Amino acid sequence: MQTSNLTKQYGRHRAVDDVNMHIKKGAIYGFIGRNGAGKTTCLKMISGLSTPSYGEIEMFGYKGKDLQKVRSRVGCLIEAPGLYGNMSAYDNLNIKCKLTGIKKKGYIEELLKTVGLDTVGEKKTKHYSLGMKQRLGIALALVGEPDLLILDEPINGLDPQGIVEVRETIQKLAKERGMTICISSHILEELSKLATDYGIIHNGCLVQELTREELMKKCSERIELTLDNPKQAIPVLDDMGFNSYQVIDKEHIHIFERLGESASLNMELAKAGIPVKGISITSEELENYFLRLTGGDNRA
Repeated sequence: MQTSNLTKQYGRHRAVDDVNMHIKKGAIYGFIGRNGAGKTTCLKMISGLSTPSYGEIEMFGYKGKDLQKVRSRVGCLIEAPGLYGNMSAYDNLNIKCKLTGIKKKGYIEELLKTVGLDTVGEKKTKHYSLGMKQRLGIALALVGEPDLLILDEPINGLDPQGIVEVRETIQKLAKERGMTICISSHILEELSKLATDYGIIHNGCLVQELTREELMKKCSERIELTLDNPKQAIPVLDDMGFNSYQVIDKEHIHIFERLGESASLNMELAKAGIPVKGISITSEELENYFLRLTGGDNRA
């Protein structure tokens, strides 16, 4: 699934601005952004619940008007799940199955088992915890066996136990069904336990897409070298047998291995006549990285 210049305009306000997303088949795509960044608006357009002002969505090889042919292959839980409070989980799912023409024996029981609600019996959903309601919402989104599952803030407001339950449900779906999942949140630390790929949105703009490996590398513990000319240090690093390093900008090199050798590295650089302005062991927390990308702690 991918979008091209996806935009949503409300009067003079551009809620989503030229977004180009790329979600690989089988990925768990973590869509990160603060509240009001444009996550929900973007996911509504992808789900077919809102029409783009302009731009294009392509999924399963279809785009434009032809998207209607594959909308049934997309399941979504956006905002709170619409549940009938006086009915059980089974009855809520049964209504959705009837609307979609599914009559397969044992189908509802299997869905309830998938989301861990197979033991709640006839308990009315108005008595469910928030985590249970979210898991039932996921089960409703799974009716019809979608290939792409879109979940908007499914862990928002949950207690730690509820977060674990929803996380385990999503991991199970990805592992057992090979499903492509797009899950939005404003909590990068939590999504880092789930996602294989990330898109970070801020003020309606997609500011970065990266893999889990790239994110972990950016936030991992490292030697941080500050130099007048980082390229001069590369031969020294190579001679010392360093392999995992990266020139970040005009002054910095990050080294991701042999963290205990910073003193000997400093000495070798000095021998080579390369002045070192600074050398330190540092790391960046995921949330700090997210805040730095989206303008620090200022709240819009």
